[in-house]
Amino acid sequence: MLYEYNLSAQREDFYNITSQVREAVSKSGVTDGIAVVYCPHTTAGITINENADPDVVYDLLLGLRKAFPVHAGFTHGEGNSAAHLKASAVGSSATIIIENGKLVLGTWQGIYFTEFDPPRNRKFYVKIMSS
Repeated sequence: MLYEYNLSAQREDFYNITSQVREAVSKSGVTDGIAVVYCPHTTAGITINENADPDVVYDLLLGLRKAFPVHAGFTHGEGNSAAHLKASAVGSSATIIIENGKLVLGTWQGIYFTEFDPPRNRKFYVKIMSS
């Protein structure tokens, strides 16, 4: 089962989409399997990280900005090469185990849609597969 979700990303950020992924699992009725969360954009991504302390997201964004700064030497015409680099580093998908109808996530983990080239209207997909 494939589920599509829309997201309005107004700024560079990590958007917590854990509740949407849980919703897809619930709708699917799958009790044991996997959920694949996929981002079809080249300047955004999907990751799993801590969702308890907002300072973690701040630090992740700070680190990515330092690792991939906007650089005058980039030649891509849209001027968003740093966003492409960040998205490539983060990745475009995450796979989460489903057991007993629930996502198997650590106590502090959340699933994030990462936006690096705002503002954008985005979408992401959740594919639920039974084992």
